[in-house]
Amino acid sequence: MFRLLIEFFSVDENDVTVRRDGESIVLAVDGDDYELSRDEAADLQEAVGSALTERREFFRTAGVHREDGTYEVSRRGADSAGNSKVFESFGALRRMFDRLPAEFTADHVGRTGITGSRRHMLVRHFAEHPAFDCGITRRNPLTAEKTTEAAASEDGELASAD
Repeated sequence: MFRLLIEFFSVDENDVTVRRDGESIVLAVDGDDYELSRDEAADLQEAVGSALTERREFFRTAGVHREDGTYEVSRRGADSAGNSKVFESFGALRRMFDRLPAEFTADHVGRTGITGSRRHMLVRHFAEHPAFDCGITRRNPLTAEKTTEAAASEDGELASAD
């Protein structure tokens, strides 16, 4: 737990320390000490754990930030592994989105190695999740288009790469 607190509060682990002081725990952050009872420390641990394993449900998809740092996209309400895709991190999903063209379909997502109906699920997740600037433009074939701002950013990156 102590290492988790250090990583949660600071990029530099030397800025945060945790020590036991009798029946309490003292958390030092940037020179300020915060004394917590065992119950308060347990509540903090639970709150941090809950924040790290957040589940967000959208219209047709859901996303879960797992405790191990991975990010899972699933069909909302589905409970089988065939209806989900786990990414190394949310950043890995973001990188996939950034590499997709301004207008993309399930076939484009499939070129990244994702197969079956998971391709369509990811197109929908990109459109539903507020972190991705795109929306569904056609249902058949399922097509999403990045917003003008996201597409312009992509074009600028491609132009600077030449």
